[in-house]
Amino acid sequence: MAIGFMEVHLVKAKGLNGTCFFGGMEDPYVLIQYQGQEKRSNIAKGSGRNHVWDEKFIFKVENHGSSDKNKLIFKIMDKDTFSDDDFIGQTIIYVKDLLAEGEQNGVSKLPPLKYRVIRANQSYRGEIDVAITFTPKVEDELIEEDIGGWKESNYHHLS
Repeated sequence: MAIGFMEVHLVKAKGLNGTCFFGGMEDPYVLIQYQGQEKRSNIAKGSGRNHVWDEKFIFKVENHGSSDKNKLIFKIMDKDTFSDDDFIGQTIIYVKDLLAEGEQNGVSKLPPLKYRVIRANQSYRGEIDVAITFTPKVEDELIEEDIGGWKESNYHHLS
């Protein structure tokens, strides 16, 4: 069971097909969800169909027993000033293997990779670049002296 922290680096998006009249997105942001935790990015910089976030988010990892719970969900939204924000699409990244590798090796990393953004009907909406690092929590090692019992001393009492 992995316990630690997962750093998610939301880098950029390319080719996002928005809901704007002109085809691009004006104000895209991302909701990132992991095991009941949710983080929200800022609105991306850029214009048209290419945007940059370059933001990092930290998620607590408490276990990875069930594969359903070992996924990062990225919901790409378009901020709408006059009505509800528009859902553009989503990406799901399964991290069970990443967590297992980090637990075994002390840390594990996925370099920035491109992930497809899709709608519920599986239509392509563009791609986002994401990097992920998992760092397990290091358990405090017990020192033999601290466990209890007698400790042999080099001091000898002379009488």
